Amino acid sequence: MSTRRERANNEALRRLCAADPILIDILPAQEALPELDAATILTSGPPIPWESLEGGQRNAVIGGALFEGLARTAREAEEKIVGGEIRVAPCSQFGCVGSLAGIYTASMPVLVVKNAERGNLAYCNFYEGTNPRRLNYGVYDEGVRERLLHVQDVVAPVIREAVAAAGGIALKPIMQRALHMGDELHSRNTAASLLFARELFPSLLKVAATGRERVEAAIRAITADHYFFLRLSMAAAKSAADAAHGIEHSSVVSAMGFNCREFAIRVSGLGDEWFIGPHPVVEAKLFAGHTTEEISWMGGESVIIETTGLGGFAQAAAFPLQSYQGGSAEAMVANNLAMYDIVVGEHSDFRIPFLAYRGTPTGIDVLKVVESGRTPIMDIGIAGRDGGQIGAGLVRAHIGCFERAAAAYRRSYDAT
Repeated sequence: MSTRRERANNEALRRLCAADPILIDILPAQEALPELDAATILTSGPPIPWESLEGGQRNAVIGGALFEGLARTAREAEEKIVGGEIRVAPCSQFGCVGSLAGIYTASMPVLVVKNAERGNLAYCNFYEGTNPRRLNYGVYDEGVRERLLHVQDVVAPVIREAVAAAGGIALKPIMQRALHMGDELHSRNTAASLLFARELFPSLLKVAATGRERVEAAIRAITADHYFFLRLSMAAAKSAADAAHGIEHSSVVSAMGFNCREFAIRVSGLGDEWFIGPHPVVEAKLFAGHTTEEISWMGGESVIIETTGLGGFAQAAAFPLQSYQGGSAEAMVANNLAMYDIVVGEHSDFRIPFLAYRGTPTGIDVLKVVESGRTPIMDIGIAGRDGGQIGAGLVRAHIGCFERAAAAYRRSYDAT
């Protein structure tokens, strides 16, 4: 490894480890992101033209337009998008990160997370609830609309008041403890969600003075199926990964994401170019009544979590995942150990008890991926072609996008 690359990659690793994400506010998207106008809808993954969007991701964008009142029918929404009256843009352009289709519209509440170590902000929208039929899974109907409004009008305002009363909530200590309690912070957030609720309880008691029922509704949203914290994990990871982007000579991956057609990565030292490849290989455990023929891609940026050394890179901390996404404890340990071959180093604060508190593998190096032939392992929810979640599983990235990034890196830096 060249001295410059080594220094640059060590700096990227340092920034990933030093990140200190704090939940500082919850705001409507247009208020949190002043550059987001009322007629813009954000969606996940590397940029893709409207005419190339398909399936659940396309349906989710249309659903966002209907929810926001930008159109009265799906046909009208499509016509306005084609005509430029409604704009579709990638989440990453606005410092946001999106789960599955990742839909943001102007009125939707977003979690505002500040990386106190470097001052940069990151954003993630709210978890929609336990129902498998969700907008981010490509479904929009009256039930979805009612649940989105419940989050917007009841859940988000209560949590915002509690966060303000607490003076912000530090997320890293919660994530560290959750790793020691069976979470990997992507497909399992059980402990993290409950720890987050515990941090809010004193403030929620104060908020309850203005209405007990609304506080009870917020607590149910946080604790119902233990997935509330996933969006906070995503925003925290985004704040860390963005801090590690833009380091000259660094070959560390600073973003990964899907759209409905492809998987792509960005690299710290290679600007804002996305390096595109095929969708990953899926090893999924599907819900009863579903088959592999139904599996569909509709975007997703939650794998920013793996970019920062969690999720699939911390599987050995989350053996309970076997009941949710399949696999075995032995396979999870083997997968986790394999990831040490493709990273710059180990996380200084995120540690895995089963591996004698070894730091999680952190800082994916595109050149190490290509040299070793190993690709990142990611834990994700599985969407169905007719919308909704149909299971969960592990995916292995295709090497193509890493080969393209490695070639671009060599063109840019080998001469120097």
